[in-house]
Parts: sequence; C-alpha cells; structure tokens
Amino acid sequence: MTSPAISVEGLGKLYQLAHQSDRHTSFREALTSMALAPLRRFRQLRGTDTSMEDFWALRDVSFTVQPGEVVGIVGRNGAGKSTLLKILSRIAEPTEGRAVMKGRIASLLEVGTGFHPELSGRENVYLNGSILGMKRREIAAKFDDIVAFAEVEKFLDTPVKRYSSGMYVRLAFAVAAHLEPEILIVDEVLAVGDAEFQKRCLGKMKEISEGGGRTVLFVSHNMAAVSALCSRAVLLSKGRLELDGSPTEVIQRYLIPASFDAGTGVDLRSAPGRPAGHVAVFQSLRIRGASGSAMTSLLPGDTVTLDLGLALAAPLRSPRIGIGVNNARGDRIFAVATYLSPQPVERIDAVSTVQVTFTLPPLYPGRYTLDVSLSAEDGNFMDQIESAAAFDVLQDGFLGSTHPYFPEMGMVLVPSEWHVTAASRVDSGARPVDSLLSEA
Repeated sequence: MTSPAISVEGLGKLYQLAHQSDRHTSFREALTSMALAPLRRFRQLRGTDTSMEDFWALRDVSFTVQPGEVVGIVGRNGAGKSTLLKILSRIAEPTEGRAVMKGRIASLLEVGTGFHPELSGRENVYLNGSILGMKRREIAAKFDDIVAFAEVEKFLDTPVKRYSSGMYVRLAFAVAAHLEPEILIVDEVLAVGDAEFQKRCLGKMKEISEGGGRTVLFVSHNMAAVSALCSRAVLLSKGRLELDGSPTEVIQRYLIPASFDAGTGVDLRSAPGRPAGHVAVFQSLRIRGASGSAMTSLLPGDTVTLDLGLALAAPLRSPRIGIGVNNARGDRIFAVATYLSPQPVERIDAVSTVQVTFTLPPLYPGRYTLDVSLSAEDGNFMDQIESAAAFDVLQDGFLGSTHPYFPEMGMVLVPSEWHVTAASRVDSGARPVDSLLSEA
C-alpha cells in the first residue's frame, strides 16, 4: 500500500485574541491606564489577563490523502479552512499535532501568493519555478504553455503589481498547475476569475490529478465544482473535522445541517450560516403550503408561503430582502426579492414578520435549501444566512409519467407533447427500415 501524500494528525492552531478596553474619556483615566500597563503585561505573561481570549481556529483535525486524490475542503466562513491550508503550505506553524507532506507543494491561497510585485510576469514564472525546486530548462520547457493558459502575453514584461486581480490569478494558477508539483493546494481565489477561466482551471485540475497522478486540495463554496472535481470531501465546522466522506454526503451535511427542521419552523438566532460579526436580525423561518400548515415536502406547482421573523434596532424603510433557492449541489435555481416585486415592501417595524408567497416552479425532485439576506436601501448588508432551511420536492408524476427522473435531465421539469408522422405521408420515396436493412 502506498504511503499518503498528506497525513494530518491531531492538528490544532491556537490564536490569542486581545479584547480592546473601553476608550478613555478623561485625562485621569488615561494616566491610570498608563500606570497599570506594566501590571497588565505581567498578567499576559502569566496567562491570567482576562482581556486575552484563547481561540482555537483548528482543534484535533486528522485525515490522510492518498497520491492522486482530489479532496474538497468544505465549511462555512470561520470554519478553519484557510488556517488548515496555511499550515499545510508551511505558511503557519501548528500549535499541536503535525502535518506530513510528501512531495513538492504549490499553493494558491490568495491573490499574489508567491509573487514579487516589482518583478515582471516573466521573472515571477521563473522565480516560482525555482521555489518549487525546478531547473531553469524545466521551467523554459513549460513557459509557453503557462503563458498561453494565463493569456497575459502582452504583459509578460510588466511588473505584476500593475496586473488586475484577474490577471494575477490567471498567471499564478497557470504557474502552479504547469510546473508539476506533487501536491496542488487551491483556495477560493479562483472565484476572482471569469466563468470561462474557472472552467479551464477545473479542467486542468482534473487533468493533473487523473493524468499526472498528482494530489489536489481544493477549497470552494461552489458545491457544483466540488461535486464535479473531487473524489472525496472533508467538512470543517468551528475548527473541527465534522465529516470525511463522499462529496455528495459532505455537501448534503454542509448545505442542510441536521438541526434544521423547516416543518416546525427554524430558529435562526444562532444559525451557523451567518457571516461572523453580523447581528442576528433574522429570528425565525417557517415554510407553509397552500393549506397554511407547515410543510417539509412540496410538489411542483404548489403555492408556498415563507414566514420570516425579524428583530431590528429600529424600523427600516425600503428593506431589500432576498431569498435564494439552491439545489443539493449548491447551484442557485431561482430567487425572490422585495426589489424584484411590482409591490415592494416600503417599511418593516423593529419586530415584525415578513411573508412572501410564490408558486413553486416545476423543479426536479430532491432536496433544496433557502438562503436569506437583508440589506438597507443603500445596499449595506444587515444580515445574511446560507442554508437557513431546507425542503424536499417530491416526485409525483408532474409530467404525467411515473418514470424516474435522473440528474442528467436538468434542474426543471418541462411538459412536452410528442407526435409521430408516418414517413410515407411526407416523403413518397421513403422506405421501411427493414427493407433498407435487407439491402445492406
């Protein structure tokens, strides 16, 4: 049995967070603070300073990756994904545990990683190759492919500090993918590129893993990309490894946490899909069918009502409330919003319930999730939650057929009528198939 390309054992990373004290409001308070500064420093050294807080970005994370595997790292904001990749890329040291990597590593964690801003694109290609341990002639052999993939021919001799973020990422990915590292680590940075470039990147990562037998770690919030590219996925939650399994299994857990129950109403006050630092404005969410009762299962064509409970510090005029519906792979299927309605909401009170009613499109049977967001009229976000709730669309013969549906059929069900016209009626020269076969 081959040894793992990546072996992570009990990995943990601790940060100490300093809490800022209240701002001084008088000269006396400022003098008192200066006098107590040596005492506070002494407490910090002893670990007894209450203004410092321990924060484990990662804790007790263990997994292995075999050579040639493409593994997706999935998790919400603040789950510890970037910290894990920084440790694996040798940018940060773990507080506990260890990570063993076998082979050359190329990392693409953020725009500009590994590039010297004062050097030209051409010089940075050779610099990155040298860092990976490649000889100049090896880099030169790949140079034309790198430039063609990045599409930066006109700017090769321009300092990269003048590149746009898209150009930066194109060249950085091209270097990382073409200079043959044994392990390629790619973060969400690919989201900077356009759709066509992202497609080419995904194709290239698949090519180097299948054809070259190289290992890829891929972090993304695009569940469709994770599903299409990865043979396995790892789910991180609050710094811990929650699930290690197939992409389908991990994506389902990521999008639809087990604690959510759309039928009885979801308590959103502590929902895990909310970005860090956002005040919990959304309080609850309930899905109701045409009868008015709470539902977890719906049929294409059903009338659906969503009840959103909100609590704000003050009334809000012209709120921009949006609700996105995603399939189990994370693809956005459709959305409804106050600003897309012919009758927009003019005001919501500090504590209120907002209702929206719509007809469920002819969706492919399966599980769907709801993202909710609220922003002020000026576009400033006040609250946002991914996968706030979930519901199932049932297979009920919507198309007048009991034949099972398959994902290859698409995302929506479209009724159609089929008619057959005998060939002899439209083409006098047409002959039956059996006579044609007999002549063959």
